[in-house]
Amino acid sequence: MSAVYIEKFVRRVMKPLLYIPSQSELLDFLSNYEPGVLGYFEFSGSPQPPGYLTFFTSALHSLKKDYLGTVRFGVITNKHLAKLVSLVHSGSVYLHRHFNTSLVFPREVINYTAENIYKWALENREMLLRWLRPHGGKSLLLNNELKKGPALFLFIPFNPLAESHPLIDEITEVALEYNNCHRDEVVERLLQHLRRVDAPVFKSLASEQPVQLSDAPLITVSPCCNTVVLPQWHSISRTHNVCELCVNQTAVGIRPSSVSMPQCSFLEMAAAVDSFYLKEQAFYHVASDSVECSNFLSSYSPFSYYTACCRTMNRGVEGFVGSEAPSIAFSSLEKECEVSTPGPVPHIEENRHLFPEVDASSTDFTGLSCRTNKTLNLYLLDSNLFWLYAERLGAPSTTRVKEFAAIVDVKEESHYILDPEQALMKFTLESFIQNFSILYSPLKRHLIGSDSAQFPSQHLITEVTTDTFWEVVLQKQDVLLLYYAQWCGFCPSLNHVFIQLARLLPADTFTVARLDVSQNDLPWEFMVDRLPTVLFFPCNRKDLSVKYPEDLPITLPNLLRFVLHHSDPASVPHNLANRPTKECLRSETVLQQGHISHLEREIQKLRAEISTLQRAQVQVEAQLSRARRDEHRLLQQQQTLEQQHGLLRLHSEQLQALYEQKTRELEEVARKLQELADASENLLTENTWLKILVATMERKLEDRDRAKSPTPPEEAPSGHPEPSGAPRFPGSTPPPANVSSPLASERSDENRTD
Repeated sequence: MSAVYIEKFVRRVMKPLLYIPSQSELLDFLSNYEPGVLGYFEFSGSPQPPGYLTFFTSALHSLKKDYLGTVRFGVITNKHLAKLVSLVHSGSVYLHRHFNTSLVFPREVINYTAENIYKWALENREMLLRWLRPHGGKSLLLNNELKKGPALFLFIPFNPLAESHPLIDEITEVALEYNNCHRDEVVERLLQHLRRVDAPVFKSLASEQPVQLSDAPLITVSPCCNTVVLPQWHSISRTHNVCELCVNQTAVGIRPSSVSMPQCSFLEMAAAVDSFYLKEQAFYHVASDSVECSNFLSSYSPFSYYTACCRTMNRGVEGFVGSEAPSIAFSSLEKECEVSTPGPVPHIEENRHLFPEVDASSTDFTGLSCRTNKTLNLYLLDSNLFWLYAERLGAPSTTRVKEFAAIVDVKEESHYILDPEQALMKFTLESFIQNFSILYSPLKRHLIGSDSAQFPSQHLITEVTTDTFWEVVLQKQDVLLLYYAQWCGFCPSLNHVFIQLARLLPADTFTVARLDVSQNDLPWEFMVDRLPTVLFFPCNRKDLSVKYPEDLPITLPNLLRFVLHHSDPASVPHNLANRPTKECLRSETVLQQGHISHLEREIQKLRAEISTLQRAQVQVEAQLSRARRDEHRLLQQQQTLEQQHGLLRLHSEQLQALYEQKTRELEEVARKLQELADASENLLTENTWLKILVATMERKLEDRDRAKSPTPPEEAPSGHPEPSGAPRFPGSTPPPANVSSPLASERSDENRTD
């Protein structure tokens, strides 16, 4: 969340398309480090040509996913300007790529939508430079990029709101030249534009017309030889102390040209020096007072022969060689070790004033990425936000200008930094990349070390850092060095042993030191693969360092015996080398008795601990027996519960069957009850009709009884008399007399039914 980046994002949203009206602005757009997408639209026919709104939406859509704006969108309205980038029809979209073929959006294959345009541009873009913005937390961003190969990290102060970035233009020029393997004319034209060089009129990016370049200045011819002073530690210096190296490019029939002439260059002489050191065994048979010249073929360049002529210099030229002739210095070994300033290893440093052919117009750098197996990936980081990463790589924390360049090679476990005193510019970057690319690179691996000022020097054990390693270990006295780390749990337990050893050994002859390898880097020949490790560097014989045996316990007697065995007898103090005296033997006896009593006390303590452990073992065995009994009882209970569970499950099944049977019986009873209910309803209906019939018959009987009562004879007819109150139907006959008895029985039956 930075104000300038937020403002840049807002400005991109307000103006997502960049209008390009002229050839100059078109070249600015194409030569920029960000990939560019161009759209051609004719506004003469309509205020909003077809496809313009889709292209505009695509630019906004890209900002939604690519919020840093690494893909730029531009608009061309001029027909002649559009032809320069192969755009003919209105609505066409062009993706510019420097080295791969530039593309036009295939409208006939892919739908012309905003999202498709952005995806097409993102998938097919060409990234010469890439901005890295790690968010500071746990992230695999840097890890994934470093896995791709050697990486050149460029930390530059970047202002997103600036109208121009001259430093980025120079870096872009370096990236274009580095990847221009086939000297593409379009790339040459863009490079001329970046250099602000006057060039012919821009006709077409696809034109085959050669681009006119300025004539390279004539190269000054200089002798292809260099004198090398051998260091005192070199094996050849026993017979010679000065060698003259010469490069003969015409030995294999190579024609000299205006570009490649038989003159010395930095790369060739560096390869000559490295090849000379590799072939040093070829000079062992040479006599000390003769001059020997030898031709040898370098494994670096099979097309060049390097010649070495070695000789011995006399005392008349002491000033050139040094304060003392190497042949005399190696005549005998000194008895005492003295601190001497190490002579610098002779190596040819780059100096373009001494080698005028390596100038700004040199074409050796062009297309270098295709001529080396150590191709670099270029990354940019804003030093205003990520300077902490630069400090971890070796950048100074107190610097006025936050510019820094470093090459990190994970596969080789090394990284190299550009000298912070040099300005970050095209010239220094090209030299930095060239020095890294050659097989025998003259770049020195940068070693990160802790500050030596925080370790006071008056301690018994000297704390060694990367800066003080040469001075402490390789330049004075016999040195016993302990390699340790903060995360090593066993290493601190050895401190008291080394403190006692430092008290026994005289400080003017022996040095006991230690090195924290987690905070300090060393050259590969001085690193170890396990911790803790003890190395002994004897005086005057640093190349014969000895490693303490891994299977031997690190104790004071063992360390003392190891040091005395491998040290130089001349450097051993007399009180240790001479025959021991009676007083020394007496003190040694007292010391041994003290050790014996201490060991006896330790044995008693161990016996007491053993008895305690035995009692604890008995208690544990008793507890185990109780636990076994409990386990057996629990197993029996488990079996009983399982049997009961089986019985309960069987009883449950029986109850379930009985329940189903009773359910079926109840359903049958309910069906019968339903039938009885239906039958009772029918009986009630019939009973009602019977009641009505009985009542009718009773009325008839009553009427009949009244009719049988005594009447005057004259009124009584001779036939069947009819009751006066009884109804009569036509054609009906009176009931017989014997009907009364059945009716009475029916009435009694009715009463019983009720």
